[in-house]
Amino acid sequence: MRDSTAFLAVAACAALLICQPARAGFEDCLSTLRGEAPSHGVSTATFDRATQGLQPSDAASFLDRQPEFKTAIWDYMAGAVDDERVADGREAMRLQAAALRTAEQRFGVDPAILVAIWGVETDFGRNLGKRPLVQSLATLSCEGRRQAYFRGEFFATLKILEHGEIRPGALIGSWAGAFGQTQFMPSTYQRLAVDLEGHGRRDIVESVPDALGSSANLLHHAGWVPGLHWGYEVELPPGYAGDSGRSHKHPMSYWSAQGVRRVDGRPLGEGSAGLFLPAGARGPAFLTSRNFDAIYSYNSAESYMLAVAHLADRIRGGGPFKTPWPTDDPGLGRGGRKEIQAMLNQRGYNVGDPDGNVGDKTRTAIVAYQASAGLPQDGRAGERVLKALRAGR
Repeated sequence: MRDSTAFLAVAACAALLICQPARAGFEDCLSTLRGEAPSHGVSTATFDRATQGLQPSDAASFLDRQPEFKTAIWDYMAGAVDDERVADGREAMRLQAAALRTAEQRFGVDPAILVAIWGVETDFGRNLGKRPLVQSLATLSCEGRRQAYFRGEFFATLKILEHGEIRPGALIGSWAGAFGQTQFMPSTYQRLAVDLEGHGRRDIVESVPDALGSSANLLHHAGWVPGLHWGYEVELPPGYAGDSGRSHKHPMSYWSAQGVRRVDGRPLGEGSAGLFLPAGARGPAFLTSRNFDAIYSYNSAESYMLAVAHLADRIRGGGPFKTPWPTDDPGLGRGGRKEIQAMLNQRGYNVGDPDGNVGDKTRTAIVAYQASAGLPQDGRAGERVLKALRAGR
């Protein structure tokens, strides 16, 4: 007993020695930021209230782990656009009809796109994030890469606090500082948030109309063209090796001459478009307009853009893509992922409450299961693992 107590004491001292320089560095950084606050329009009183007793978080560890850039497109799409989210989106269109109508009248943005952004960003307000913005952004201002960018967001957050438009306790969000029903960065909130509800403040956390209107304003400023569809799925001629890329736009007559056809058989229409091939020429292909590019201003990941655009189409009654993804192990929606998690729990892997979100615990358990079942050990919650679990392997 005495030996174990001594060991714990030594370990605690060692941890303290490791942590002290990190804390000292963070405190020095905060001191520097405090000196810069007035030049950013933030009083030292607001700075002191917001940072009293502040400790760094683990936010910097997430800088290179964003799913839009790390996840296979078929997995990302399967999780972002599933039957549950489509049904929820249609209900959201009904419940928020008045706000969506006002937003469309004022900014010209397709209501289904706004609802799709809401769904992809926070699952219609169910997942606003749990991290205090001040802590996350102070950490990212002092650690990791892009510190200059995050310092701007940190001071923007303090200005929100100073102006009092959002309750301090409501300023929680993602590890990177995005917050609200439709996840604005603080500087974007300052520039583009609107009071659509007409209650005298721009509250994108507790007012869904304000959040939807603010997203409409963002897309409006990004060049959204009223009445122009984002694009549609097309078929390519066999062996196509021509121009592609959403930014390489050509008249529809050009694409017609290349043998590109809409999958629904309708004419290509007028205007110009780029050919977007998110998984290469063997996967689903799309002709995309300027409005598809406007979604990029919301999140600079093409997988995100396609998820929002496709979810909007599904909410309006459209179907899944006609061309399958080029994989022998398709991705699963949240229902299939929950089933995998439940069966892993039954086998003793303990992934926690089945919620359809594939985190580190679920991936680790899948790798262990795949090893035991003689499957490739990639940690993916895909169709192959689900079928194997169902078969009792």
